[in-house]
Amino acid sequence: MLPTVDFCGLTVTRLIIGANPFGGFSHQSKERDQEMVAYHTPERIRETWARAEAAGINTMITNNETPHVIRTVEEYLAEGGRLQWIAQVANRTYASMFEAIDKAVAIGAKALYFHGGLVDNLYAERDEATLRSWIEHARGHDIPVGVAGHSTETHDWVDSLDLVDFHVVCFFNCGSLHSGKGHKFKLADAFAAGQCIQRLVKPCIAYKIMAAGRIDPVMAFEYAFETIKPGDVVNVGMHRGDKDNMVEENVALVKQILGA
Repeated sequence: MLPTVDFCGLTVTRLIIGANPFGGFSHQSKERDQEMVAYHTPERIRETWARAEAAGINTMITNNETPHVIRTVEEYLAEGGRLQWIAQVANRTYASMFEAIDKAVAIGAKALYFHGGLVDNLYAERDEATLRSWIEHARGHDIPVGVAGHSTETHDWVDSLDLVDFHVVCFFNCGSLHSGKGHKFKLADAFAAGQCIQRLVKPCIAYKIMAAGRIDPVMAFEYAFETIKPGDVVNVGMHRGDKDNMVEENVALVKQILGA
């Protein structure tokens, strides 16, 4: 197995496999989105997880709302899949956030965090009450609870409230997409994100370290692991439609960088 850390009481490999490619969230183009959705049948998603298991990854992250992905998660876990699931939770397809949380836990989430776009919006409105209610409800399930966010300001605000167990920090402030302003990836954002992670005492999951495929993987992994804290981890989506052995290559890169 890859090197692990104690992440809020969970034993987590320092590389987590993400799922944006499974749901067609390329952050590149509509055509690229469609290509990813067409490739990622439930069978291919399961195969990718099996290869992640075999390569030494022990944790996956997916959102809770993309229909074919969440159904596959539910089947995989019900059948004894070995990857532990950290859920990214939103409530666009649920009656309430409380219902979304309860469903993720019922499926088998070992930890959860709230979608970055939603938390960005709460920060913009300084809506502490809503955030607090979500976190308190999730904490009732006795699992670690975190937040994602696309801006460093979002994380600094949440950290000042001392509400969560962990932060999920985007290396690129692509929240512009969620606010209808299109894709904006600026290299300077990665440096600001790294400084934010160093400020945060709580454990962090770093994501979009490759700027959604815009940065060379070797450079991205090297920079990420040089920047995050020793107890932090990295979440990376892997689209095997581009390269069949991408999972194994990423694991090998991380082992080399970490000296494992």
